[in-house]
Amino acid sequence: MESLVRGGTRWRRFAVVMVPSVAATAAIGVALAQGALAASFSVSGQQFKVTAKTLHGEGFVQYGNIDVPSGRGPVPVAVSAFTDATITGLCQSVVVPTPIGDVTLRLTAGNGSKKVEAHNLYIDLDQLDADATFTNINIGVASGATRYGPPVEGSIVNNPKTAGNFAQEAEVADLTDVKQTAWATNAGTFKLAGLSLRLNKGSGSSVECY
Repeated sequence: MESLVRGGTRWRRFAVVMVPSVAATAAIGVALAQGALAASFSVSGQQFKVTAKTLHGEGFVQYGNIDVPSGRGPVPVAVSAFTDATITGLCQSVVVPTPIGDVTLRLTAGNGSKKVEAHNLYIDLDQLDADATFTNINIGVASGATRYGPPVEGSIVNNPKTAGNFAQEAEVADLTDVKQTAWATNAGTFKLAGLSLRLNKGSGSSVECY
């Protein structure tokens, strides 16, 4: 890991940056189970995989939250949010069980000269690997007092008992060779240039994004 330089920081693995946030959400999960928090965000009970060659984000913030997947209990997530994001080589896949076996839905976009563009992009994830460079990064910001990125939202952030939890932010974030597992993604606008969607019977790395 390279040394931290004020105004610009690089980590070989972005997952290292996530550790404090994931640790914080683990503690939050205990509080939720004890009835101290109220989970209000319900998502699909299936995770999906996402890869990207590059992601350039203007206005980045990351913080812990709780999602409630359908058919199962609350799970801690790290929310990565970008005010504006430009993505190349995007791939998203999800495996859907059916009466004829697993079917993989695979979506790709932003290949060649085309790029994916998103505004107010939120990603609820529990695993992320990438090479990352941040400009003007602040680590350890209270989740209710961030300056960069879209508005910080979620059942934890909106709870007075947890509004000051760990968050980190940066003016600019550049990620390459992104690989992640997510529970949910939402955006104010999501422009998928060169969209291609395919259904493939089966699952595994041959038909999923990885």
